[in-house]
Amino acid sequence: MKVDILGMALLKRNKGLKILFVGSEAAPFVKIGGLGEFLHALPKALCELGHDVRVFIPKYASINSEEFPTEMVIEGLKVPSNGQEDIICNVKKYKNDNKPGEPVNYFLENQEYYEKRGSVYGYDDDAARWALLSKGALEFVKQNKDFRPDIIVANDWQGGLLPNYIKVVYQDDPVVSKIPVAFIIHNLHFQGMFDHHHISEMDYDDGKSEIPALTDPKLLKTNFMRRGIRYADAISTVSPHYAREITTPEYGELLDKLLAERRSHLSGILNGISYEKYDPENNVYVEHKYTHKNLAARRKNKKILQQKFNLEERDDVFVAAIVSRFTEQKGMDLIIETIEPLLKNFDFQFVIVGSGESKFMTYFEELDKKYPQVTAHLSFDEILPHVIFSGADMIVIPSKFEPSGLTQMEAMRYGLVPLVRKTGGLADSVEDYNAKEQTGTGFVFENYSRYAFYGAFVRALETFKYDAVWQNIQKRAMTANFSWEKSAKEYVELFKKALSRLKN
Repeated sequence: MKVDILGMALLKRNKGLKILFVGSEAAPFVKIGGLGEFLHALPKALCELGHDVRVFIPKYASINSEEFPTEMVIEGLKVPSNGQEDIICNVKKYKNDNKPGEPVNYFLENQEYYEKRGSVYGYDDDAARWALLSKGALEFVKQNKDFRPDIIVANDWQGGLLPNYIKVVYQDDPVVSKIPVAFIIHNLHFQGMFDHHHISEMDYDDGKSEIPALTDPKLLKTNFMRRGIRYADAISTVSPHYAREITTPEYGELLDKLLAERRSHLSGILNGISYEKYDPENNVYVEHKYTHKNLAARRKNKKILQQKFNLEERDDVFVAAIVSRFTEQKGMDLIIETIEPLLKNFDFQFVIVGSGESKFMTYFEELDKKYPQVTAHLSFDEILPHVIFSGADMIVIPSKFEPSGLTQMEAMRYGLVPLVRKTGGLADSVEDYNAKEQTGTGFVFENYSRYAFYGAFVRALETFKYDAVWQNIQKRAMTANFSWEKSAKEYVELFKKALSRLKN
């Protein structure tokens, strides 16, 4: 065993790290889900801490070349394909990446795999597209002498082959083999181009065999997530609670044993939120601006909310809300089982915004018609969440599992009290209200059952009757620290551990 000399030297000098993030999407260029926001916000926060951060994503056809002009960095990059003909790519750079404190953004350009596609995800050869991204990033590192990262950060199953490539395919490479890799799990449920719950013994991927070529059909049955976990120098999830959960059979998605074996390399760091975007004192979509010191102004926004959603205008009524994708993961079945008994027995208004599975869409549409105190907007909207966050009293998030979750943190920034299940990032970000100690930032239930959810909802309804108590819950929620700066500092420590870890 020998110590990684480079890592120890960096630790002693305490200099900024050179960090390369590799992923399938990054805002503002392309954002489909939370990963896109993560690969924008975290690199920016790390830059502000003094680190040299670069982001490497594909150059999709959907990226507006006029809005985001690029310049060539490497033309004709040859990416090997397991003895087959090399795949030729270009690497370009966003032209406007010259501001201090901002990350540099690179794009892997290839007509066949990226630019001829109308969407980011959903193609039969997605496995090949993400394998090419990983290999392309490593070939870029080999050839680009202007930037040699101290650590590479691969993200979710799409980046799962990158650690495998470094440790096996590039194990003798004088440049790449010396770079540690961190693997970030954003959602363990997605592991590759197949359903890992229904894989035959013949197609099972143990993560140790040779990686198939990009054109080999076996790549479609390769478990990218398993390989990322097996070969990474550091593994992290997007919340500490989720990191513990996935080492158990209930949440481990058939990878719990491997994760338990690699427990010493596994950690969890809670995602952050943008304090500029979610700021009730300055947000343009908040009619009446306020802070935690001026909650009286917030009450005026309830009337705005009720007007927008055609609800009876009442200052005294309790307004609960959902802003979510409608899936079983988000606990929609608990709401279906529970909401009508609540509506029949208690006086409150219920606002629903989101979209998702048809059975839930149909149910909420019918609920809207049946109850005048219920209103549903069944499509995605960028503005309405801010209206709800600034005017409603409680946000409902009864998730079956939730790796991190952002909605609860965004809502709390506005003084919108969360009701959540104790799982993943929800457990890490929301402290249950304790009436005796007068502590807590929301209402938390543990068992995934209609009775537990019903009880927590009623507890919130009853607590709302005590105005001073409710305002104190709001104030504590608004002053909780969910900044990306806090998360970035934790990631720096994770990267330093990967750099200093003993290697074979």
